[in-house]
Amino acid sequence: MSARALRAGPLRSAVSVETRLDALDWAGLGVELDARGCATLSGLLTPEECGVLSALYTLEAPFRSRVVMGRHGFGRGEYKYFAYPLPDLVARLRTSLYPGLASIANRWNEALRIDARYPETHAAYLQRCHAAEQLRPTPLLLQYGEGDYNCLHQDLYGDEVFPLQVAILLSEPGRDFTGGELVLTEQRPRMQSRAEVVPLRQGDGVIFPVHHRPVQGTRGVYRVNMRHGVSRIRSGHRYTVGIIFHDAR
Repeated sequence: MSARALRAGPLRSAVSVETRLDALDWAGLGVELDARGCATLSGLLTPEECGVLSALYTLEAPFRSRVVMGRHGFGRGEYKYFAYPLPDLVARLRTSLYPGLASIANRWNEALRIDARYPETHAAYLQRCHAAEQLRPTPLLLQYGEGDYNCLHQDLYGDEVFPLQVAILLSEPGRDFTGGELVLTEQRPRMQSRAEVVPLRQGDGVIFPVHHRPVQGTRGVYRVNMRHGVSRIRSGHRYTVGIIFHDAR
């Protein structure tokens, strides 16, 4: 089953997240990431699952902290970091997405001649984070309203960094909000930066680099630095869940 075939199944809501992820064409996603710097997971979550996650934002118990972007020069809007134990769906996504991404991450590090390799399970990787005194969970729920935006940035929380992350749009463009496109930029050596706008529907996920990725050039593989952000929300409200795989100091 291709990455984009997930949306078509009428019984999608009865299929577990783990089964949906197992059905992904991870080799094809790796090719897409190599070519574009991102890869879309269409229909990763059902509308019902998106609603459950969005509704968590009004609660206090699931979260360890709240960040108002304008206070820090990050943009406008706000987000909350989940606390351990993570909500069940968030924990399952983080655990089940990791193995496929770790294979891609290891291939990227090999291409870039970076020694670090990532273990097969997320639990084993978290042990490495915790040994580096990165103990705080990093999955987060983001809320944007009219006029809000997120400046270009990288999600680095310590020396231990897993090179890929996933964002899942929980709101429906055109119905719940307008504007608010995900924007990725590549800072290429001795060249002007390149921008990529990623169109998403409710429940779609996107895989993209945390800080850099390998690119094949005429003289071999070279590294490009990546940043991501969200363009201005023109109307309505937009919710997104971010799945980051390394913990924070």
